[in-house]
Amino acid sequence: MDVGGLDDAELAGLITAAGPGGARDAEAELYARLAPRVRLYGLRHLRDPQAAADLTQQVLLMTIERLRGGKVRDPGRLASYVLGTCRMVVREFRRGRRRRERLLEQFAGDLSGAGAAETPCLDTGRLAACLEGLSERERSVLVLTFWADRRSTEVARD
Repeated sequence: MDVGGLDDAELAGLITAAGPGGARDAEAELYARLAPRVRLYGLRHLRDPQAAADLTQQVLLMTIERLRGGKVRDPGRLASYVLGTCRMVVREFRRGRRRRERLLEQFAGDLSGAGAAETPCLDTGRLAACLEGLSERERSVLVLTFWADRRSTEVARD
């Protein structure tokens, strides 16, 4: 089904009607339309590209899940709903950041004497035992992905 010509309310209606299984084409189209707006909102308010990307994922995931569950009251005002969700999530990001900063200030002295500067060492014996417990195929995928630094498409092709 071609969903490119539908407006946001019609896409939201398709997603809601499809229920928990979702209407993948409608969800993908809705994501493609709204992701740039949410990302710009995140860049403006969080001033961090990674935080903006996280905001985009979280807001649109929440929106699609709520649409699937039929919990968006007015799908015709979907853009307003997404903006409100952005505001709520940004507020939570900021609240969490402030809480972490306060905790760090409060307990920073405790961390300095706890060996926080020590470099973690790799337990090669344990790693080898874990790798040996895998099947040959699983072990090959890990080796090609992490040690040979190959892309997933190359690993799948091989």
